[in-house]
Amino acid sequence: MDKPAEMFDRDYEWSALRRFITDEQPGATLGVVSGRRRQGKTFLLDAACRAAGGFYFAATEAANAESLRRLSAALTAHVRPAVPYHFAGWSEALDALLDLGAERPTPVVIDEFPYLARANPELPSLLQEAFRPMRDQRTRSRTRLLLCGSALSFMGRLLSGNAPLRGRAGLEMLVRPLDHRLAAEFWEISDPALALKVNAVVGGTPAYRREFARGDTPSGPEDFDDWVIRTVLNPETPLFREARYLLAEEPDLRDSALYLSVLAAVADGNATRGGVAGYLERKATDIAHPINVLEDAGLLHRDADAFRDNRATYRISEPLIRFYHAIMRPVWDQLERPGSAGRVWQASRRRFVSNVLGPHFEQTCRDWALHHADPDLFGGLPARVGHGVVYDPKARTGHEVDVAVVGIADGGKPPLLAFGEAKWNDTLGIAHIERLQHIRDLIAASGRYDTTRTRLVCFSGSGFNEKAVAQASASPDVHLIDLPALYGRS
Repeated sequence: MDKPAEMFDRDYEWSALRRFITDEQPGATLGVVSGRRRQGKTFLLDAACRAAGGFYFAATEAANAESLRRLSAALTAHVRPAVPYHFAGWSEALDALLDLGAERPTPVVIDEFPYLARANPELPSLLQEAFRPMRDQRTRSRTRLLLCGSALSFMGRLLSGNAPLRGRAGLEMLVRPLDHRLAAEFWEISDPALALKVNAVVGGTPAYRREFARGDTPSGPEDFDDWVIRTVLNPETPLFREARYLLAEEPDLRDSALYLSVLAAVADGNATRGGVAGYLERKATDIAHPINVLEDAGLLHRDADAFRDNRATYRISEPLIRFYHAIMRPVWDQLERPGSAGRVWQASRRRFVSNVLGPHFEQTCRDWALHHADPDLFGGLPARVGHGVVYDPKARTGHEVDVAVVGIADGGKPPLLAFGEAKWNDTLGIAHIERLQHIRDLIAASGRYDTTRTRLVCFSGSGFNEKAVAQASASPDVHLIDLPALYGRS
């Protein structure tokens, strides 16, 4: 079962699918694959079916009877039985799918499963019965049934709590966007600054390059502004309305105006629940439900404060949605008129740096610290990486910490391996290092973390001055991380 040559990366996902599909043990097994739209789930699963001689069925928004007719026709074309299939119900259809694995392990994919379950809410319970442990149709089959869906809120509930399929799945795989390094490679961008700018706009969603931008990649740093104008801000391209469609495709987001306003509040820098409530002129209790729904849908992410309990901030998970709310939505009427993109972008560039690029750079630094940094740099393996505010009781003020690397607690206080500052547009100097040294003293005095080996880390998209470089050279506990280091090119 060889991975197609045209498939970029996805080595981990392909290996997991191969192990699941080619498992020779008797008995049909169930797997669940989820992920936001445009991540390549369909390409991945269709390729797996082709490689292993399986059956792939893509559901559509349709009535239950129509979906059964479509499945009957698709399975008839695949199997070519003497008598065409004509399923009267899903129990019959599921048994026919189990029969596909009578002789060997066979992948069977039902893509866009939420469409089917929405038309027939009993379908998860019918699957539970079909995969009952001692049921003959299951034990004599080696069908590897994979349910796939893009509605993260629905797919997340499929195997949780008291859900019918809880405990039935042998594979639960989330297809994530490409990280910043893989995204740069995928977009074929070698310049780290340009790669991060593009990533701040479209993230790591593969389809945005191949299908939505039709392979249009900035030719160099000087082409970035024109690229934004001719792709994302161009009403003739699919990227222009994509952020709106991503929200509309989530079945749990019924009052779209309220959810759009919550996302707009976060994009405008109101990162706390109270800040969002103030922006919307509502009580904090009134926005608890929409925030929870947006979290379940994978559109908002909650970050706990690394230094204060019971305080959290929110960030938009999908870069394109953040770009839309920060740059496009406030001037949507202007953008819809062809030829206005250049004027709008010229007026929005400062807002792009402060509300989009700056926060994205900070999050990229946190992701790098957690997933890419050599553990020796921090003196240990990070358990989690976050951010927060350190309070100074004497000065009665708070100090923001952009990156906080917390190690594994071993019977005592968890070690604070490192913390630091991340600035996209500033050249960092000795004053920034001295500020971090002061904050380290405050953290030590609070007693929350073990700071005996805490390192200080400065991240910058614009570099460091000579004094900062000299300090880092002289102090083993001070580290400077530039853009090439974030992309593994230093």
